[in-house]
Amino acid sequence: MVIHTEVPAPIRALFPFHVHEYALPAGVMRYVDEGSGTPVVLLHGNPTWSFFYRRLIPLLRTQRRVIAPDHLGCGLSDKPQHYRYSLVNHIANLESLLTWLDVGPVDLVVHDWGGAIGMGWAVRHPDLVRRIVVLNTAAFLSPHVPLRIAAGKLPRLGEWAIRQLNAFAIAATTMAVTRPLPAAVREGYLWPYRTFADRIAIARFVQDIPLHPGHPTWPVVDAIDRELVHLRDKPVRIFWGGRDWCFDDRFLAGWLHRFPSAHVTRLDDAGHYVLEDASAEMIALLAHWLLSE
Repeated sequence: MVIHTEVPAPIRALFPFHVHEYALPAGVMRYVDEGSGTPVVLLHGNPTWSFFYRRLIPLLRTQRRVIAPDHLGCGLSDKPQHYRYSLVNHIANLESLLTWLDVGPVDLVVHDWGGAIGMGWAVRHPDLVRRIVVLNTAAFLSPHVPLRIAAGKLPRLGEWAIRQLNAFAIAATTMAVTRPLPAAVREGYLWPYRTFADRIAIARFVQDIPLHPGHPTWPVVDAIDRELVHLRDKPVRIFWGGRDWCFDDRFLAGWLHRFPSAHVTRLDDAGHYVLEDASAEMIALLAHWLLSE
């Protein structure tokens, strides 16, 4: 079992937050819970973990309660080997955690798979959502799936590359950014996924991408999309990396179609890991919006 005290010192220096535990039936979910005030929930995607938000958490915790979970199978959370890693279950896990934490209305920040997971929770609890920040993600179906992502879904070969070679997570440390990551940051992203067993959720997330109506997650995403209308009155701020080859500007257009009053800040030179490529000033701008009432 991975616990926070095992994290190497160079990574702890970048991620110096106390990690809490919440026991789910399938394993322990770990999360950051810092500060007090109106809650801000930060949801990561694949193949990242709450480490993705390490630059934002210190700016928010001065005035807000910041909750950043690692989805089951990711980051510092347990990685059960015989669990059904599906969008439905990730949403249920988040719902269980937030119910247990008894959070009031929250500001929701979503990236990558965090979009479908977070919005899947939000459409069930629109009364618990104050505002939404969208970071290069989707919560709706799209035919635009890059070949390099689809390759990860190839029977046997895709899982072998992801789990045996760690190809997905390693590639993301270069392909998801436009500027090279410092060595310690790169190691921070990869550290939770050091072994074949550690990478199970990375592979299952890729397999869970719905490319056709027969996929079990297709109707789940479609239902979330149809329910987004119930969130249309929420203030939405979009910070979008303009050089994301996966969630490109067609996905940005999809968000604006659903939330036409959303305010967009497009970072022309940022990639999929938009918070890595963003300047300190841009991170501060995002924090300023979240700290405003």
